[in-house]
This record gives sequence, C-alpha cells and structure tokens, in this order.
Amino acid sequence: MTPESSVTSSRRPYVLALGAVALWSTVASAFKLTLQYLTPAQLLMVASVVSCLTLGTLLLLRGQLGEVRHLSRGQRWRSVWLGLLNPALYYWILLQAYDRLPAQEAQALNYTWALVLTYLAVPLLGQRLRWTDIVAGGICYGGVLVVATKGRPWSMEFADPVGTALALGSTIVWALYWIYNTRDEVNPVLRLFLNFLCSLPWIITLVVVENSPWPTTWQGWAGGAYVGMFEMGITFVLWLSALRPASNASRVSNLIFLSPFVSLLLIGRLVGEQVLASTWLGLVLIIGGLGVQRWGARSAELDG
Repeated sequence: MTPESSVTSSRRPYVLALGAVALWSTVASAFKLTLQYLTPAQLLMVASVVSCLTLGTLLLLRGQLGEVRHLSRGQRWRSVWLGLLNPALYYWILLQAYDRLPAQEAQALNYTWALVLTYLAVPLLGQRLRWTDIVAGGICYGGVLVVATKGRPWSMEFADPVGTALALGSTIVWALYWIYNTRDEVNPVLRLFLNFLCSLPWIITLVVVENSPWPTTWQGWAGGAYVGMFEMGITFVLWLSALRPASNASRVSNLIFLSPFVSLLLIGRLVGEQVLASTWLGLVLIIGGLGVQRWGARSAELDG
C-alpha cells in the first residue's frame, strides 16, 4: 500500500462518519416538517416501507440477501419481536413526541438514550454502575429539566408533560432494543432489514386501528421517503461502515456528538423555530453528561 493510499484509507472512516452525522442532523427537521402532512402512524408506515426497500436493495447488490435462508428459526422469530420494539414502538412513541413538542426539545431529550442504555444494562446484563454514570445522570437530566422547562428548572413547569414523557420514554425502548441486540450474531444490516420487514404488520395494524386515512399529499410521501431512506436506512449503513475499519473506533464515534448541535441550526433554518438559549444550554449539559459517562467507561477499560 502506498503512503497516499494509506492516508486515504485512514481518512475514509471519518468521511463516512461525517456523512452519517450530516444526514442524521437533518432528521429532526424532516420529522417536524413531514408531521405537518402525516400523522405519526402514517409517517412510520411510509418510512418503514421505504427503509425496507432501501435496505433490501442494498443487501441484494452486496449479494447478502440470500443469507436469510441460512438463519435459524429462532433468529427469524427474533425479528418479529425486535421489529415490534424497533421500528414500530420506538418510532411511534418518538414521532408522537415530535408531534407535540418543538423539534428542538424532542431531539435534545432523545439524546439521553445512551445514558438509559447504561442504566438498563445493570439489571439486564449484570454490568456494574460506576460513580461516573451517576454523575453523568445528574448532568444529563439537569439538561433535560433546562430544555423541558425552557430555562426555568426550579419551576418544574413543563409546557407539555405528555410530550416530554414520550420523548424520554422512547429512549427506554431504544435502549432495550440495543441491549437485546448485544449477543445477536446476524449481519447488522440484514438484522435491520428483517426487523423493518417484520414490523410492517404491526405498523399497518396501528394505522388501521387509528383509522388514519391514506396519505394523499406529495409532501407527506416525500418526507416519509426521506426519513425511511436516511434516518432508518442508508445512514445506519454509513455509520457501521465508518466504525468497522477505523483504527480508533472511539475517536470516530465521538463525531456523533456533532449531530445534535448541527440539528439545532437546521431546525432554526428549515423548520423556522426560534432555538432558545435554554435549549442550547440544556443540550450542552446532556452531551457533557454523556461525555462524562464515556470517560468513565474508557477509564474502567484501561484500568481493567
């Protein structure tokens, strides 16, 4: 390998990761804009179908779609209940939160999922809770209070308590999904495709129960297709592709912390929300808390 190709190879994970971050940064705006034309259930249905087609096509082009035949019956049935968790339940709860809250609030609160993952891993995976996890929780949820009360945490007055509960509740579902995936040996892209495929009956049932009309506006279809292709499809593949060949995966993964801040800028520009100073402060606290959590985990790995 020439020095030039070596440099290009070392930069490739960062390019892919930045591409994923850029796309994920647009999702909060896409959610909020599309929900002007579709109900949460309708958006979930359109996006899930598009994600299925996107991931299925990618697997077909890679020659990996045939791996479905080699999965055990247990692995296939696992997709049914994992699909219920994600995308069906997770995105339905999250989109309900986006439907009720300003996009800036919903996206900031949703970033606490990594902390919830750590806390749930204690009883479910037998992991040990570190003192840095407790400190991180205090900082993160202090940020949640700042965001949800619009800069008046001492008042404990939430503009929309239900929306706030939905945004925080979605983090529990997302964390559970990843915990149940920790020992999964299926190709992650194939697993995601199967989850979305198996989620469609759940989602269609939800649309029928809600008696939601068939989407008719092109804006709704376009927004749903964008969410399905990027939030639920290609971006996930980009992120996996960035982490696998990276010589320092933790350094590459830190780029994800850019996403919520870029997202706030786009929300202000595309959605037209006035991004409050309290949202910026709360988000800094949330990301700062997650940074403390990561530092504690890395220190424990080095000491162990």
